[in-house]
Amino acid sequence: MSVVSAEAVRGPVIEDAALADDDTLAPRARFLPSLAAVYRAQLSRARVARIPLLFVATFQSIGIMILMRGVVDQGGREAQAVVAGSAVLVVAFVALNLLAQYFGQLRAAGGLDHYATLPVPPASVVLGAAGAYASFTVPGTVVTAVVGCAMFDLPLTHLWVLGAVIPLAGAALSGLGAALGLLAPRAELATLLGQLGMSAALLLGVLPADRMPEVVQYARDLLPSTYGVEAFARTFGSHPDWPAVLLDLGVCAGVGVASLAVATWAYRRAAVR
Repeated sequence: MSVVSAEAVRGPVIEDAALADDDTLAPRARFLPSLAAVYRAQLSRARVARIPLLFVATFQSIGIMILMRGVVDQGGREAQAVVAGSAVLVVAFVALNLLAQYFGQLRAAGGLDHYATLPVPPASVVLGAAGAYASFTVPGTVVTAVVGCAMFDLPLTHLWVLGAVIPLAGAALSGLGAALGLLAPRAELATLLGQLGMSAALLLGVLPADRMPEVVQYARDLLPSTYGVEAFARTFGSHPDWPAVLLDLGVCAGVGVASLAVATWAYRRAAVR
C-alpha cells in the first residue's frame, strides 16, 4: 500500500481553497456606478454642512456687486465683467475653496484610508466629491446672475449659457481645489491655499480686465475661472461672439480634464501613504 506525502495532499487543498476564496470575493466596482454612489453620498453630506456657506458665498457676491455699482456704469462692458465675475465667484468659493479644505481635512484626519479600503476607482472618489460640491453652486450662481442683471440693467436673454459655464468652470476649479487639498502637507496649508485661490478669483475675475495693469492681465489668463467669466460676459451683448464663447468654454473644459487628472494622481499618492 503506497504512502501519500503530506505535501502532495496539501498542494491541491491549498489551491482549491484559494480558488474558493477568489470566487467569494466581490468584483471590483465599475467606474460609473462608483461615481454615482460617491456623488450621492457626498451630496447628502454636503447638503447639511455646506448650505450655510453657500448662502455666504451668494451674499458675498451680491455685496461685491452692490459696492461696484457705485463706480461702474450700467449696461457697459465693465458692468458685464462685474456681473459675470461675481456669478462665477460663487463657483470658486465652493468648488475651489471649500473642496481644498475638505480634502485637506480628510487627509489630515486619515479619512482617505476609508476610501482606500473600498473597491472603487480613485477617479470616482475625486470626481464624485468634486461633482457634489460643484452642484451646490448652481442656485447661488443663478441668483447672483439674475440680481446682477437687474442691478446693472443687463439682459437675461442668454442666461441659459450658465448651464455650460457652471459645470465647466466648476470642473476646472474643483480639480484645482482637490489637488491643493490633497497635495498640501497640512490641513491648515490646504485652507490657506483655498483662500488664496478664491481671492485670486475675486480680484482677477470680478474687476474689469481693462482697468488692470498689463502684468496682472497676464496673471489673469492663468486662472481657469476667468475663461468662464469671459464666456458669460460675452453673451450680454446684442450680438454675442459665439465662437469666442465656445473657445472660452473649451479652455475651461481642457483645464478641467487636466486638473481632475492631477487631483486623481494626488489622491493615489496621498492614499498610499
